[in-house]
Amino acid sequence: MILILTLILMMQNSNALQKTIYDFSKEVKPAGWLIINDGVMGGLSRGNISMDEESNGVFWGHVSLENNGGFSLARLSVPTLDATGFSKIVLEIKGDSKRYQFRLKEKKGQMHSYVHFFETNGDWQTVEIPFEKLRPTFRGRALNLPEFAGDQIEEIGLLIGNKKEEDFKIKIRTISLQ
Repeated sequence: MILILTLILMMQNSNALQKTIYDFSKEVKPAGWLIINDGVMGGLSRGNISMDEESNGVFWGHVSLENNGGFSLARLSVPTLDATGFSKIVLEIKGDSKRYQFRLKEKKGQMHSYVHFFETNGDWQTVEIPFEKLRPTFRGRALNLPEFAGDQIEEIGLLIGNKKEEDFKIKIRTISLQ
């Protein structure tokens, strides 16, 4: 009996240490996600977000360098998330052995994003991004601003922009705080 109560308490405590930002397995379609391609600057890249047959989100498309292009972004605005007490973002993803950026904003109207690059390996992986690794950036340039305080989040996103023409595809199960 004591063992069962201990296991229940451990499970409750582990759930308290994690807050799901987005779980694709609970969606029929990737609700709320917006694709922003380099067309806003004249580019010709094409990105999409959809669901696969296993209820994973799939961010996919083609990055083109024509007309000064070179990126595709999948972005999600979220109701203000209290991030106090957490120290990292955790992504459950399956990439295509390419480099991506995770991006977040504390406030929707904020011009800069906090960015961290990560590599995918072609298999399902858990990517942990400590808050202190998120760097303030605007249009690819590092800014001399304070680092992410970890107080709140109102926008998250995944971006590919590796300065080369390429097809891309990354599957996403969950994005959470830990």
